Amino acid sequence: MAGRFEARPGGGAAVALDEVEISILRSLAVQLLELIGPGDEPAEGEDPLAALFAEGPSEPPADPALRRLFPDAYADDTDELRQAASDFRRFTENDLRARKRQDALAVVRSLDELSSSIASGDGGKGLGGGPGEGLGEGPGAGEGKAGDPDGNGNGDDGEGGGILELAPEGSRAWLGTLNDLRLTIASRLDITEDEQSERLYRLPDSDPTKPMVMAYLWLGGLQETLVETLMA
Repeated sequence: MAGRFEARPGGGAAVALDEVEISILRSLAVQLLELIGPGDEPAEGEDPLAALFAEGPSEPPADPALRRLFPDAYADDTDELRQAASDFRRFTENDLRARKRQDALAVVRSLDELSSSIASGDGGKGLGGGPGEGLGEGPGAGEGKAGDPDGNGNGDDGEGGGILELAPEGSRAWLGTLNDLRLTIASRLDITEDEQSERLYRLPDSDPTKPMVMAYLWLGGLQETLVETLMA
């Protein structure tokens, strides 16, 4: 199970994570939450129901990573399509941001539950129901190492660890967040096509982007195996 999700009897998925991997995943998920931004809380005295129908932005985000997370619904080849994309964004982006926040929060909470289980010594199992440089722009936004980018099941030298067990709903939240993390890191690495991923395996250790690349490849392996469990 090391380095890959496996299907659980009755639904859901499970993966073995050591303490280093737990820390990296949690850090990345928190950085994703910071990138997406906080939700808009209703002002004091404001009708909460009205906030549900508040319009969102009509223009795409300035940050390239956020543009990948919240792309235009239509190509902007014509004024008509640009207007349609603007209208679609205005009425959907707030909900999409809220869903991405909920997914990332579910990932953080499931990892915290697993860490607590490990610390308490009850076998290191956590049930989730619900790397490189950081996700911020530019180099040096936080460094770390990722578990098993080669997909060979040989992680780093993290000590301890446990089994993260996810219910079906938790699996879907994890899948969404893993996808968002890979899109964000791909933007920071300027990866635009699948073919470019091949060169990432050949980067020398001296390359300053190597830590982030390792995280990108590792997250890809987790995402791929999680998809397999959902299709099983």
